Formats: sequence, C-alpha cells, structure tokens
Amino acid sequence: MDLILWRHAEAEPGEPDLERGLTGKGHKQARRMADWLTTQLPDNCKIMVSPALRALQTAEALGRKFKIHADLAPGSEPDEVLRAVNWPSAKEAVLVIGHQPTLGQVAAVLMTGEEHDWEMRKAGVWWFSQREPGDALSSYLKAVMGPELIVK
Repeated sequence: MDLILWRHAEAEPGEPDLERGLTGKGHKQARRMADWLTTQLPDNCKIMVSPALRALQTAEALGRKFKIHADLAPGSEPDEVLRAVNWPSAKEAVLVIGHQPTLGQVAAVLMTGEEHDWEMRKAGVWWFSQREPGDALSSYLKAVMGPELIVK
C-alpha cells in the first residue's frame, strides 16, 4: 500500500474554520502540486478529502474523483486517519488531503510508531510505501515534496 499525505494549500484566515477557502497563492500551490502528483499517482489511487473547503479546493486541482471523509476533518486523531484509509491493509494507493497537526502526527506514527508533532508544510506531500504489502513495519518514506520544489 502507498499512503500519500497532502496538506491543503495556503488558506485565508477566518471563521467558521470549515469554510476557509484557499488564497490566490494557495490555488497556485495546489495546481503546482497537483501537476506533479498527476505524473506520479497510480490510476487506481483512492483520494480521500477532509470536508473543509480549503481541502476540497486543494483536491479539485487534481481533476480526479474524490470522496469526502469526516474522519479527515480538522482536529482528527492520527488513528482515525489510519483507520479511514485502512492502513496498512488497503490494496490500492490512497491519497489523503487534510490538515496540520494531524497529518504531521500520522507521518510521525508511520516513521517512528509513536505520535509526535511533526510539521508538514502547506501544500506539502509525504509519500509512504510498504516493502511488503499489508506489513506496517515494512513501511518507508518514499518522497517528500513541496510546491516550491516543482520546476515548471
């Protein structure tokens, strides 16, 4: 299983939190990262998105079908995210578009087995893979990418 964590792009401040949209810079970040992901993601990749507007707008940049999942909303716990994506047992790759600090905590669990507050940059992607399908202990960090690293 491949698990790709994509933090939403830069968003406007304000309330209510779930209705905050992307800034102009955020839309550019999302498009740039979506262009890179389009060349990398398998065709059968399952895409799961937080119900927050900024995450939905980030996902829309990909131009692929996605499912909104309540367990990916701001404030979700890492174990909720891993359960929602069926880690480590899913057969297909899964792309999660969500939030800090949850995605950084998920990355820490995948790398160390423990929750830590790791920072994931806005619009950044952390890609995890498994050497042995279904074996969480065989997982490794395959790539870390930020929109500023993508040359057009």
